[in-house]
Amino acid sequence: MSPLRVAVPKGAIFEDALEALGGAGMPVEVLRGDDRRLIYRVEGVEFITSRPSDVPVFVEYGSADVGIVGKDVLEEQGPNVMELRDLGTGACRMVLAAPAERAGEVREAIEHAEVVRVATKFPNTARRYFEGLGRQAEVIELHGSIELAPLVGLSECILDLTATGTTLRENDLEVLDDISGSTARVIANRGSYRLRNREISTLVGAMHPDGGTRG
Repeated sequence: MSPLRVAVPKGAIFEDALEALGGAGMPVEVLRGDDRRLIYRVEGVEFITSRPSDVPVFVEYGSADVGIVGKDVLEEQGPNVMELRDLGTGACRMVLAAPAERAGEVREAIEHAEVVRVATKFPNTARRYFEGLGRQAEVIELHGSIELAPLVGLSECILDLTATGTTLRENDLEVLDDISGSTARVIANRGSYRLRNREISTLVGAMHPDGGTRG
């Protein structure tokens, strides 16, 4: 049988993922090397590293057997994968926020069913949130510093992730609503889970996360 292929997210939860995999006895030190490799083959396992948003795609389509990704990504993308375990690391919150000096106006606009503009990296999550309120919003998708949007008049509010709230405070943004929480999750390809159930179940059961947080 081919080596088990594990998708590891770069960025905020990278170290949390390595702690969990290393706790299960996987040879993760190779991933800490300062190089540009995307595939690492070592001791009967293959690691691939990618953007967090791509991890569920590799897993869903069978290019990786298992992966680690934030719950926020799963809720945004809705991939057809198996969610096997909540590692409890990389904790952060999805919030709706607006400039403090205009927070009251934005709250009132939403309460009175006015259409507000919201900037976000999570357009599907934003649409579901406003639909759940029975309200409409013009969703503007961005990929950089979301906090900038209301400061330059692009949007009235933002929907984004925060762990400590520091970035929001530094930009004088006030939380209007705490929408959901997110932590790192272990996911698996459905076919791989059937064919390699013992191997994957043993790996997941042996993971020992060392609680970390997202900045």
